[in-house]
Amino acid sequence: MKRPLLAATASLALFAGAVQAQTLVATSNIIVRALDRTIDFTSDTTTSIRDMKVVIEARDDAASFVASEGDIRGAQLEAAFGALRSQVPEAQNASDQVLAEAILAQ
Repeated sequence: MKRPLLAATASLALFAGAVQAQTLVATSNIIVRALDRTIDFTSDTTTSIRDMKVVIEARDDAASFVASEGDIRGAQLEAAFGALRSQVPEAQNASDQVLAEAILAQ
């Protein structure tokens, strides 16, 4: 009797973990696509985000942030978060993890 219950509990835990991972991936994809749209739009009119010095300089900090699961937060990354949130409406409510991944995707 305990084995089926244990198996069901383990299956439910694995399913919940997979759903959370898919949610993070989906959110990351939304932000990256939003940044790409913004980059495409702004490249014609103003300096693109891809060319923003603060975002370029934050790539190493973003890599450390992602690798440490948010434990390492560099000053350049914090500056990039602020710049992205002020210039990209879709980034205003995004988590720091999603923005760090978007910076790395550029």
